[in-house]
Amino acid sequence: MGLDNLERELLEAICSTCNLQEVETATIKADDPLIGPDSALGIDSLDALEIVVMVQKEYGVRIESENTSRIVLQTVATLAAHIRKHSPLVLTPQ
Repeated sequence: MGLDNLERELLEAICSTCNLQEVETATIKADDPLIGPDSALGIDSLDALEIVVMVQKEYGVRIESENTSRIVLQTVATLAAHIRKHSPLVLTPQ
């Protein structure tokens, strides 16, 4: 599954926020795991917190609870869907 514009933007922001310089973003798919042992990004819980802060700052979307964050941060696609649903801006896939 390829990345739409928002997903690509999020992946780049995640790599920048978490200082992931050696990640080949072209190989990451929208439904690849973001966090955990199966993640190509190698993101840990501290990185996840940085992502939550970045999403709130850049997109005006809060990820309220730990349970919500586990769901929202499963993949780039689930994060993008959460932002589209809750962002004060109207974002559509392209």
